[in-house]
Amino acid sequence: MKHKRYEKIGEDLYSGQLHNGLQINVVTKPDFKLAYAVFATNYGGAHRRFYLGGQMHDTPAGVAHFLEHKMFDMPNGDNALSILSANGAQPNAFTSSGMTAYHFDCTDGFEENLRMLLKFVSTPYFTDETVAKEQGIIGQEICMVEDNPGYVVYNRLMRMLYEHNPIRDQVAGSIESIAEITAETLYNCHKAFYAPSNMTLCVAADCDPERIFDIANEMLPRDRAEIPKADMGPAESDMPAKTYNEEFMEVSAPQFLIGAKVKPAPNGDALLRQKLTAQLAIRTLFGTSGDFYNRLYSDGTLNRDYDYEIDYAAGTATIILGGESNKPQAVLEEIKREISNVSENGLDKAAFEAAKHSSFGSRLRGLEDFDNICLALVDGVFGGYCALDSFSILDSISIEECESFLSSFMAADRLALSVISPVKD
Repeated sequence: MKHKRYEKIGEDLYSGQLHNGLQINVVTKPDFKLAYAVFATNYGGAHRRFYLGGQMHDTPAGVAHFLEHKMFDMPNGDNALSILSANGAQPNAFTSSGMTAYHFDCTDGFEENLRMLLKFVSTPYFTDETVAKEQGIIGQEICMVEDNPGYVVYNRLMRMLYEHNPIRDQVAGSIESIAEITAETLYNCHKAFYAPSNMTLCVAADCDPERIFDIANEMLPRDRAEIPKADMGPAESDMPAKTYNEEFMEVSAPQFLIGAKVKPAPNGDALLRQKLTAQLAIRTLFGTSGDFYNRLYSDGTLNRDYDYEIDYAAGTATIILGGESNKPQAVLEEIKREISNVSENGLDKAAFEAAKHSSFGSRLRGLEDFDNICLALVDGVFGGYCALDSFSILDSISIEECESFLSSFMAADRLALSVISPVKD
């Protein structure tokens, strides 16, 4: 176990790897009653085709999400969710394109809850009957999502940007794909992806870090398993497969998303630096305190339903900006003009410095949220870096790096626009 003191932000990180390959990170929080733990696997909705044991395996869309739903069932008939709740914890789980995470927070009984978390996530139990029942439940969930304009506008954008990568598909799969899932499918995928060597445990609590390592050693398998290698399909073009799509739904005003693909940097500090550069560049030019947003807000082109992000998942990185507007095409043209101006004249230095200070402040405030710290550490484990290094790296990012990022990845021909418009009379 290694200890690193981050003096600038006042945090202590204890990290290490068990013999079985599990990566553990513990941020100690002296005198705090709240404790938080997340146990995550590098396995999400996009990991449908993978190489393991000398052969390629294909699985139906939606298995990772299906597994998340069923993992709370225990062999003795108990439900881990109920046990954790009865013990004063607030448990939950989620599946994204790139990972599945199980987590809880509590103020008492932390070690007991931690043991239960590690136990149920590492103990699969499925039957044909429970799988059939869950197919009906998840089927209803899929239908509800497909009627949601926010999901539809996002899904269409991803399908416009990505021609092959399974990130273009819904994490939960489709009615047809989940019908192919069996108990055997779930057991096989759990064995492949829920091995400690493909997982990480991250904790933020007033605790003895060595106790966390000891509990993990006690509760989890000792052997180190082979890590599956995901196949995300053929290499993607830098350009979107399609640049415009419009569909009609029952919405009061057009909803839109504008996106562009980014080629992720290699895992490690290079990836963390690119993430920070991307976030800083987009915040500088398209943040809600900047000229772009305030100008379009003042003339009524944009309203308060506007946001921006860059999402890294399953070997992809995607810039997304959008919200609600009666003139989504006009927003796209304004974005193109902003990028063209950056290429010719660079970013405004005062805006860049303000965005950097704001980014640092946001990250500093984020240290108050234990879930934010731990999930950032999880991302870092799967990306080969330490999230707490963000503060020192952010300081060193130059305005030229941000200008280069914007000009390279947000050029006019790389942008795609997805629109959901009100149903016409």
